[in-house]
Amino acid sequence: MDSPEKLDKNSLVGISKNRLGVCGWILFFLSLLLMLITFPISIWMCLKIIKEYERAVVFRLGRIQADKARGPGLILVLPCIDVFVKVDLRTVTCNIPPQEILTRDSVTTQVDGVVYYRIYSAVSAVANVNDVHQATFLLAQTTLRNVLGTQTLSQILSGREEIAHSIQTLLDDATELWGIRVARVEIKDVRIPVQLQRSMAAEAEATREARAKVLAAEGEMNASKSLKSASMVLSESPIALQLRYLQTLTTVATEKNSTIVFPLPMNMLEGIGGISYDNKKADNKKA
Repeated sequence: MDSPEKLDKNSLVGISKNRLGVCGWILFFLSLLLMLITFPISIWMCLKIIKEYERAVVFRLGRIQADKARGPGLILVLPCIDVFVKVDLRTVTCNIPPQEILTRDSVTTQVDGVVYYRIYSAVSAVANVNDVHQATFLLAQTTLRNVLGTQTLSQILSGREEIAHSIQTLLDDATELWGIRVARVEIKDVRIPVQLQRSMAAEAEATREARAKVLAAEGEMNASKSLKSASMVLSESPIALQLRYLQTLTTVATEKNSTIVFPLPMNMLEGIGGISYDNKKADNKKA
């Protein structure tokens, strides 16, 4: 980017290389003579204080006095022939009101934002544009509408940072000749119609339900695979199934205080107390 001094010399409409003419020099010496005659009263009228964050653009006989603004500190203004304009160099906050925007997918939205900019060349801001703040404000509105009009609603909602950066670049390029440097652009809020909000909410809910069903189906499939593996392990040892059955009963009895009646196969009592099913049959025959 070119330096402010280079921009001032090459692009300003208010600076002329022509020196003061004969009449200009006559008026200059008359003004200087008037200041000397009325000294020291005139010194209070001719000395101006420029604050640290300000610059003064001095016009002498309608022409800008220097290639760059004066200040900060004390400056001398000659009576009758000098006029000066103060320019504030601090960062300015420009609120963009809600703009009605028709997106690329034919959705009407309201978008507002904020622009942070500052004047880096006081001479350019005074000589090249009538009202630099009003011009920047209107340009920010039109740039916001033009950029967002080429985007879809989903792109606006998901890519705010990229859109804000593109708006900042366009504004910075357009306001360079005005002595403006755009520091930051932010999109504050995006408002969409109520009907569209309901449709988007219904779509999001349907998407979540579909995702939940897919996850449930995947869980059932994994559970069935685990049960299949467990059944293969239990089929290798029949007594393991009975142990698992008793363990399940113990767990149920612990969690819920209730009476559980279940059939107990007689062959499970073999080996308990020295009694077996075959011995019982033999006793019955002897009797």
